[in-house]
Amino acid sequence: MMTLPATQRAFGLAALLTMASSPAVVTLADTPTGIHKIQHVIIIMQENRSFDDCFGTYPGADGIPIRNGVPTVCVPDPARHTCVKPFHDPNDINFGGPHNQVDAVGDIDGGKMDGFIRREESGPASEHSCIAFFNPLCSSSTGGDEPPEILGWHDARETPNYWSYAEHFVLQDHMFEPTDSWSLPAHLYLLSEWSATCTKRADPMSCTTALDTAPGFLGAYFPIPSPTVSYAWTDLTYLLYKDHVSWGYYVANGSQPDCSDGAMKCTAEPQSAQTPGIWNPLPLFTTVQQDGQVQNVQDLQLFYNAARAGTLPAVSWIVPTYALSEHPPASIDAGQAYVTSLINAVMQGADWASSAIFLAWDDWGGFYDHVVPPVVDRYGDGPRVPALVISPYAREGYIDHQSLSFDAYEKFIEDDFLAGQRLDPQTDGRPDPRPDVREISPGLGDLANDFDFTQAPRAPLLLPEHPSSGQG
Repeated sequence: MMTLPATQRAFGLAALLTMASSPAVVTLADTPTGIHKIQHVIIIMQENRSFDDCFGTYPGADGIPIRNGVPTVCVPDPARHTCVKPFHDPNDINFGGPHNQVDAVGDIDGGKMDGFIRREESGPASEHSCIAFFNPLCSSSTGGDEPPEILGWHDARETPNYWSYAEHFVLQDHMFEPTDSWSLPAHLYLLSEWSATCTKRADPMSCTTALDTAPGFLGAYFPIPSPTVSYAWTDLTYLLYKDHVSWGYYVANGSQPDCSDGAMKCTAEPQSAQTPGIWNPLPLFTTVQQDGQVQNVQDLQLFYNAARAGTLPAVSWIVPTYALSEHPPASIDAGQAYVTSLINAVMQGADWASSAIFLAWDDWGGFYDHVVPPVVDRYGDGPRVPALVISPYAREGYIDHQSLSFDAYEKFIEDDFLAGQRLDPQTDGRPDPRPDVREISPGLGDLANDFDFTQAPRAPLLLPEHPSSGQG
């Protein structure tokens, strides 16, 4: 049985007491106000795109600097002794670039944001983006594509639905990956605001920060978590469980894009709700195991079922399979169709009126972005990623310029359902040696600013999964 979030429990109890005394009376105290009008938070996480790659020319956003239709910035190409300007890329398939921590540091280049092609041409590290099982063109250190490909941008001609969501809801143009590394650390930060390795399976104090390869992982370049690994530090589900707030983590069946042994030629890693992996780390958290909530990691179809039935949990995370992820070289069109199907399912269900959908991409994937990430600590933030807020209470056509990261998602959930409790080793009842409390980082924006809770709930915006080019 699914546990109702605290706001829903309180509302239900108050309603029963009111009806018992006077069935015709509904008091103002029964009605959630402000942020508590959101009773369902849904986080859809896609893969490996920078903000400039997806929204670099969106009107009003902090996009690629352009004057008279021509970009005023360029990125040095050492191999060709030239400087490449960003350009429109109409292709549905891209190959991206390397995106481990060393690559983030190189791309950012001390704030010059000019290392993208240099990192792609840098030899063995570049091979991280060349996955032969998916990319038959893998025959060179650049993954078979010309280096300038990572300077391409897409717009409403390739992703009309994403641009339509931006036009009708909220586009966030300063959302940064919370750590300057690849998919697994990004997903760990999404769930726990830390990426670490632990020497003892059930001892959070045995954990130390790890972003790329580390003890307890398998692999040289892309460390896939081993089934014997346990993430012992504290994640958000621990707080949700303690406060009886329902959650679900929904996993699409299929495959992951990376080889578990670091090889460039391999059979695809399988992915399911029962298979821990780079996009599905929750089953390995000690807290999830000890709380008896491993079953909350579920097949994606159960999300569609719950959305249509109006029985969504308070908090949902959704991760794709490779083919739907937009992770290079997966199809952008297939990813957009999948995301649209998720959003349509929510909009067509009874929970739409009390939902907030947060859509983002987990890391920059080696694609160019011109904005320097803020320095939060030694491990982040990382490069900018696309992000949208879709809700009946979202501001219409609003561009949020606040500095944000996935830490803001946790802060919103904690403010909505947990009375502001933080993942703080000093107060959460489960100490670990994390370097900082990310939700209270100076400069982190507040997602509540993207909503107008005084407005009447807005109608759904149902979009075709496969729109005509340029049509949203």
